[in-house]
Amino acid sequence: MTYGKIARKFVLTKKLKKTINDMNFNSIGLNKEKSESIVKDLNQLLADYQQFYMNLRGFHWNIKGASFFELHVKFEELYNDINLKVDEIAERILALNGSPLHTFTDYQAISDIKEVKNMTDGPTIIGELLKDYQILIKQQREILEKASNNSDEGTVTLMSDYITAQEKTVWMLSAYLGK
Repeated sequence: MTYGKIARKFVLTKKLKKTINDMNFNSIGLNKEKSESIVKDLNQLLADYQQFYMNLRGFHWNIKGASFFELHVKFEELYNDINLKVDEIAERILALNGSPLHTFTDYQAISDIKEVKNMTDGPTIIGELLKDYQILIKQQREILEKASNNSDEGTVTLMSDYITAQEKTVWMLSAYLGK
């Protein structure tokens, strides 16, 4: 390659990078402004998932009564699933060039899911879980819509997968209560 070709390639590469920056795209080619809004919503969701996780741990540890054995195992299954989702959400925030919240002070300040203490009764706990899943599913549907409007297929897929699994969980928990 001649010096002239190298120089032209350098100039074209530099122009392309400037054009991409001028067009307001992030590093994965999505609109920066829309992605920042999605990141804000994902951080809200992350805060809610973290609080939900802590509540599930408490339910797992403190469940009492005739349904102890089955619910103790079920709550462990649920908190392990939520723990994986926490990591996926944080990594999605990073992929969108955002910064995931990572302190419980931040989580508690914005979480729509509230801390639950000393709950031991199975049906009461299941009712609390159903309420919390409604919060999560509603948020995820809103994020899915925003992400779809930004051609953000990564976030759309993540939210769609979560919603599908959680709708089934809601059905099963409702059936457990005889609803």
